Amino acid sequence: MKKSYLKLLTILIVTLYSCQEKHQTIGDFKLLPTPQEFEISGGSSLNSSDISSYYSLGQEKLPKSSLSTSLTEATTEADAAIVFKIDSSMGLVSGGYKMSIDKDQVSIQAQDEAGLLYAFESLQQLCMDAAEQEANLPECTITDYPELAYRSIHLDIKHHRETLEYYYALIDKLAHYKVNGIIVEFEDKLKYEQQPVIASSDALSIEEWKKLSDYANERHIEISPLIQGLGHASFILKHDEYKDLRDDPKSDWAFNPLDEKTYDVQFDLYEDALKATPHGKYLHIGGDEVHTNGRNSGKSALELQLIWLNKVTQFAEEHDRIPIFWDDMPLKNAGVYGPTHNAKYSKEETDSLWAVNSPKLEAFLEQFPKNCIYMRWSYMNPELYGNKKAMQWFTDNGLQVMGATAGQTRWVLMPQNESNIGPIRSFALSSIKNNLGRLLLTLWDDDSPHFELYNRGILAFAEYSWAGDKTSIAEMKSLYRRRAFANALADESFAFIDSLEGPVSFWKNALLQGNKRNYLMRSNNPKETGVIALPDTDNPGTWTKANHERLQEAEKAVIITSKLKNKIETLKSKTLRNHYTLEVYEQVNNLVHFSTNSLILLRNYDLAKTDEEREAAKRDLVALADEFKSMRNELETVYGKTRVLNKPDNYILDQDHHVHLANQSTNFDWQFYAEILFLEKLSEHLKQ
Repeated sequence: MKKSYLKLLTILIVTLYSCQEKHQTIGDFKLLPTPQEFEISGGSSLNSSDISSYYSLGQEKLPKSSLSTSLTEATTEADAAIVFKIDSSMGLVSGGYKMSIDKDQVSIQAQDEAGLLYAFESLQQLCMDAAEQEANLPECTITDYPELAYRSIHLDIKHHRETLEYYYALIDKLAHYKVNGIIVEFEDKLKYEQQPVIASSDALSIEEWKKLSDYANERHIEISPLIQGLGHASFILKHDEYKDLRDDPKSDWAFNPLDEKTYDVQFDLYEDALKATPHGKYLHIGGDEVHTNGRNSGKSALELQLIWLNKVTQFAEEHDRIPIFWDDMPLKNAGVYGPTHNAKYSKEETDSLWAVNSPKLEAFLEQFPKNCIYMRWSYMNPELYGNKKAMQWFTDNGLQVMGATAGQTRWVLMPQNESNIGPIRSFALSSIKNNLGRLLLTLWDDDSPHFELYNRGILAFAEYSWAGDKTSIAEMKSLYRRRAFANALADESFAFIDSLEGPVSFWKNALLQGNKRNYLMRSNNPKETGVIALPDTDNPGTWTKANHERLQEAEKAVIITSKLKNKIETLKSKTLRNHYTLEVYEQVNNLVHFSTNSLILLRNYDLAKTDEEREAAKRDLVALADEFKSMRNELETVYGKTRVLNKPDNYILDQDHHVHLANQSTNFDWQFYAEILFLEKLSEHLKQ
């Protein structure tokens, strides 16, 4: 009996030990983007620190992955932790790879050099997961490849630029998540050599951009330029030297497409931009939102657009670039644009509209350049029948088309609509289904949130443009937290970005009369006509009653931002990477809290029942000036770590046709102008 008991105890101990061993060696592994096939069969004997050596079966060089920097070359295949080769006969698309991890070795076969890099990036994520969970790498097989061949983000730097170091770090991040393109909207942030007056004095030189392009190319990221024209030309036409080229002499918005000097200038800019991006395949020539009149030439807007389009696409072809053109103006000029973005149009109404108006397009069909890619941009509703019909029209008529989704449009302070993940996902899946092969993620600088806050949208774009429909939106948000911050922060309890959206949206006009933040600097008396009225001490409670709904929203915002302050602090203490991203979110939260809490303090002042209460409330209001100064200094310090906050002293602001916040002052006042005016008005009010 005693021997049986001891034997049973021994078996139990061994079983428990085995379970513990298994628990220690098999972790939870999730990659971004999600691999096409990923099968885990158990735990290997390798931990992350064992991945220290490599052997190249075909003498290929290590890819430019950060994982590569920690590896040394083994003398034999058997001695290496990683064994790899490039085999173009694998039958995968470019960027594809197969990886297997057995008990004590990682084996990689890549379709090409890009596939080898992506295999290393996936392995690095596995190592990160293993290290964070104190687990071994999984025994597994991965077969992976992209669903879309060209997966590009848009880098819009028309109103500011980041430090050069930030751009290099951004390229590393994009490569890690298998994004392979950047389209840079240069405007005046390139030191043009042939038209030097156009460049801002803080622009980067052709050589600096070229080095960045070389760095990106080594990581299989292709940088191509976007040089605006026919419209969006204010960065050029605001200068006295170019006023004669304006379509409308009073407006710096659009070139005259009938003046040959227009093309002399644009082609000079193109040539310098191509030198700065020598590895690019594309030349994005803009062309959206033009509204030309052709100086009363008698030609229609569509004719003028096509005259310009043919000349610039011919230039692109002669310089071995594929031109990309925003497609909205031909659709607008023909009267079929509405259904591409407006959900009010039914299928029947859309078909009817096209039946009536498509002949206006088809009459000029022969003038539509065939070497051009027509970029169908739809940021919020890419699934609309009208958007798909427009794309199909280009395809049916032998024209190339690709989509453009958005991670940032005109949102203030931070991207909203859940980082636009839903529309990003929708357009990616539609592009895959229709074999379009390409997709652009636009990231507009119009109202200029900090670029760090675009990251969740970028990672969602990386996921869906590579992997297709493998991850729900909720799963994507969790995957973002896991990859961006730490495995331990993937849980929903650490979510915070969506919670901040409501307060940020309210913040925009919390202190203002109506939707005025973007228009304050255009007003003759913005302090009186833009900023909200303040409490009347002779009629206590009247102000609170008049602002009942505003105060309800302010209360919600203050509660949320107070909670988020603590949550972000917790995240900062637990994150293993991208601490700076959380610092930026923290500053957004602080600014929103300041503005919304100011309303609560005004209510306290308005409802004070005694002189003592009123004086205490007044002191709180007076203290807001110092609180704002401290808050602004902290925000600018954090933002300024990576961002050039102020424009050069000699910078010329343009006519600001689309009322872009970031285009309204040469210093960083535009970010706080509502608060600045509010505090001035409050100070004057309290002195009365």
